[in-house]
Amino acid sequence: MYLDLFLTFLMIGFISFGGGYAMIPVIEMEVTQNGWLTTQEFTNVIAIAGMSPGPIATNSAIFVGYEIAGLTGAIVSALGMVLPSLLIILVIATFFYKINENHLTKSAFYGLRPIVTGLIIYAAINFAISNRIIGSFSLTTLSALLIFGVSLFALLRLKMHPVFVILLSGVVGMVLYT
Repeated sequence: MYLDLFLTFLMIGFISFGGGYAMIPVIEMEVTQNGWLTTQEFTNVIAIAGMSPGPIATNSAIFVGYEIAGLTGAIVSALGMVLPSLLIILVIATFFYKINENHLTKSAFYGLRPIVTGLIIYAAINFAISNRIIGSFSLTTLSALLIFGVSLFALLRLKMHPVFVILLSGVVGMVLYT
């Protein structure tokens, strides 16, 4: 089990670009295909990982590893997730000045930007569907979409600090859903 966890998160760490949120769909696919967690259980893991300090992908790996194989599973999963980044950063740092101005390198990164954005949007939509924020029309769906819209407006137009928006949304949720 430990080797499976390590190799799975090692592979995810090597093939995923764009940060933690872009890695969520890849992690979810691996975790559900291996039968380690259901989609709903994984959604709960993402919710906790997102609220915890640190990178969401690494936090997710730790929570999945812990759920599957306890403390040792958490450590093995975390090592699998961070080892590729560490190795890649060391290689890039060694050759950074040589490859930074290369036309092909710049073109490759321009090509990766849209897919990273797409993966993040996919993760958000999938998260919303599995939490029944998007789905059948109800008063709960309408209120969740309203909280989303007001939060987005507060962040983009009013330039409110994200922590304040999160806290305010939590208070609104306590009022509406209690």
